[in-house]
Amino acid sequence: MAPVRSYGNWHIRKSDQEPAVDPYCKYYFIAEGANTEKFYFEKLIDERKSLGFKDTIDIRFLEKTEEDQNISYPAHLIKFAERLKKTGEIEFDDKQDKMVVVFDADIFEKKVCNYQELLRDKSKSSIYAITNPAFELFLLLHIKNSFEEIIDPNYSLILENRKVQGKTPVYNMLLEKTGMNAKHNPDIGDLALKIDVAIEQEKKINQDISDCKGKLTSNIAQIISGIKRV
Repeated sequence: MAPVRSYGNWHIRKSDQEPAVDPYCKYYFIAEGANTEKFYFEKLIDERKSLGFKDTIDIRFLEKTEEDQNISYPAHLIKFAERLKKTGEIEFDDKQDKMVVVFDADIFEKKVCNYQELLRDKSKSSIYAITNPAFELFLLLHIKNSFEEIIDPNYSLILENRKVQGKTPVYNMLLEKTGMNAKHNPDIGDLALKIDVAIEQEKKINQDISDCKGKLTSNIAQIISGIKRV
């Protein structure tokens, strides 16, 4: 069995009468998280047409399997993604396809450990999608007025990311607002339907991943917006 399961629906047509369209390029998303990111990106893929992605763009989510399932440390995840591109385990054209590596910067916020070096080492076909402190911040941005009502008033608390009974503040804020456990409820993926809200709200926080220490940061919506414009 392959070390990843590739999820996508680009090839699915509404009817046999629809003409087949060759993809201009493929965007592969791979994330450190096992569930939350999977729920989100698979819903984004399922609804890609209604969300305005062009037919020539193929979006896929790579789910880690078997012995690779627990790869999460950013440097290891990036190394794994590079291996997939080079070994033929996925269909990847380095000249036109892109690998989007999704990870949290909280580990670098707590321990300054080669973050800038990690950014410099990325290949031209890789894009880093980063949140500080966590992916739940990006999800919270999908809720209308969440920046003014939740994120900004609790800026320092979210950034500190201190767990209480094993849960971080931003996780609890998302749970309170949605009523869903983001790590176990697949319905959290429905937030992808509000990606345009996230695109606009993300502009209100830091999107520069090269300067994210001490700042609430997310560039995921920015990346998705760029893919929609391709």
